[in-house]
Amino acid sequence: MIHALDTDLDEVLKGCLKDHRQSQKLLYEKFYGYGMSVCIRYAKDEEDAIEILNDCFLKVFHGLKKFDLSRPFKPWFRRIIINEAINHFKKHEKRMKNELLKEAEASHAIDDILSKIAYDEVVAMIQTLTAAYRTVFNLHVIDGYKHEEIADMLGISVGTSKSNLYKAREKLQALVKEKFKIA
Repeated sequence: MIHALDTDLDEVLKGCLKDHRQSQKLLYEKFYGYGMSVCIRYAKDEEDAIEILNDCFLKVFHGLKKFDLSRPFKPWFRRIIINEAINHFKKHEKRMKNELLKEAEASHAIDDILSKIAYDEVVAMIQTLTAAYRTVFNLHVIDGYKHEEIADMLGISVGTSKSNLYKAREKLQALVKEKFKIA
């Protein structure tokens, strides 16, 4: 039996283009971990992340005919994941309030502590945020999008994007203060 990590990606993709189930399975196995690492940041829990990722793979299998095999697969796949996470967010959450708040500066003490927190702890804290806050936080802080881009992707105003980021940071700071018993 051929294992996903031992198979050449180009051959797997060509097999997927021919709707070979074994190739689709290999592609899924090969990119499941990577896909989950991206999805989990946007999802409220693991079940939600799995749902998003499975929707992504369906989009990949249906859209692979449009993919240029001479280009790298991973960035294309990542873009699909981010777009699907945003679509999932839009489908499952009510519209956010349109408030404009200025961004707060994070204290250096909180930043120092955050650098010492394990990745799993940070992800767990991010997952406690509401979907709106979590999505804007991930897009801005983790993925580097500007507020104008986020507003366009989510169909919200720039002010709402900034407000959600501010509130997400406030909530995360409160969680860190509580966890580390900081006054």
